[in-house]
Amino acid sequence: MKYDFDQVIDRSANRAAKYDERIKKFGTNDVIPLWVADMDFKTAQPIIDAMKRKAEEGIWGYTSRPDSYFEAICSWQERRNGWKIDKSLVSWSLGVVPALSAIVKIFSNPGDKVMIQTPVYSEFYDVTEAWGRVVVENQLIEKDGHWTIDFADFEEKARQVKIFLLCSPHNPLGIVWTKEQLQKMAEICIAHDVLLVSDEIHSDLIFHGKKHLPTAMVSEEIAGKIISCISGTKTFNLAGIQASTTVFPNAETKKKFDRFWMNMDIHRNNAFSSVAMEAAFNEGEEWLEQLLEYLDGNFEYVKSFCEEHIPQIKVNVPDATYLMWLDCRELHMDNEALRSFMIEKAGLGLNEGYTFGRSLTGYMRLNAACPRSTLKQAMKQLKEAVDANT
Repeated sequence: MKYDFDQVIDRSANRAAKYDERIKKFGTNDVIPLWVADMDFKTAQPIIDAMKRKAEEGIWGYTSRPDSYFEAICSWQERRNGWKIDKSLVSWSLGVVPALSAIVKIFSNPGDKVMIQTPVYSEFYDVTEAWGRVVVENQLIEKDGHWTIDFADFEEKARQVKIFLLCSPHNPLGIVWTKEQLQKMAEICIAHDVLLVSDEIHSDLIFHGKKHLPTAMVSEEIAGKIISCISGTKTFNLAGIQASTTVFPNAETKKKFDRFWMNMDIHRNNAFSSVAMEAAFNEGEEWLEQLLEYLDGNFEYVKSFCEEHIPQIKVNVPDATYLMWLDCRELHMDNEALRSFMIEKAGLGLNEGYTFGRSLTGYMRLNAACPRSTLKQAMKQLKEAVDANT
């Protein structure tokens, strides 16, 4: 089946946070929303068909989770990444962020330190600080638009912390970590008795010949020390159905996690999420391959446009995710001025870079998962705003 990612879909009436929360986020509805990480594309047709069949049943009571649910997830990971997951060591969760939050709560104590690598997904701060834990930043090093790990600082910080939250692939920088990088981070964590938790929600969205390596596959020793958080919700634009999978190193760690959720009586998929996830992993691959090609074209368009028309903005083309990191430092604005400029002058709703790293100034994150016509309008508005400002 040929999918049309150029189709512009009116989301104003489908309860989309990306659109409905513009006033809350930006103070106005008059911005093109290129912020929160969901896509302006319909999902794969087999998923839509499966959801329709479920809707037509007309009965959506308490929902069981058949063996086929985790079989579909495990089969996908083996097919795409060569990762053979032990089904007895996986658990369902509402989402990767709720899973991360629970892990921080369960496996650390108030006042303990949790390491993150900034700039990184802002919820890494939130799920740490919400439970009274302390964020420790291993800041990534930027040189000429390339970001690398400061391993000397990483090891120093590892001596202080209880948990390390790894973002792999990395959001917002779109880095696909190499085996050597993953192994070095994991070995340092093992040496200092740090629990390594790997958020791999973007692992299906890989470009430019790169290959995602699940952190648990780096070595048997590492597999026995790591908790992995995976989901198809980013892959297939299903964030609203709320479902993820957590993979544990042993039964005791899984038992503690499961007990936390059982104590709140949260342990079932909703009636539609189990159906959607199975259909996605069993029948969604054709859609995904076409999506990746389209997104890559979007990246190239934004990069080429900025190089030709807005050279003051340096664009990081990601090797993973559909999120683009914009270096706007040559606009010579502080964070508040840059935020106001993007909203009021360019009419764009982007994520502020400082939310990904509190010491950063002059960066923005742009969600490129939209029809190209939307990106063209956004880039036109951005150029006009920059030209008027110079």
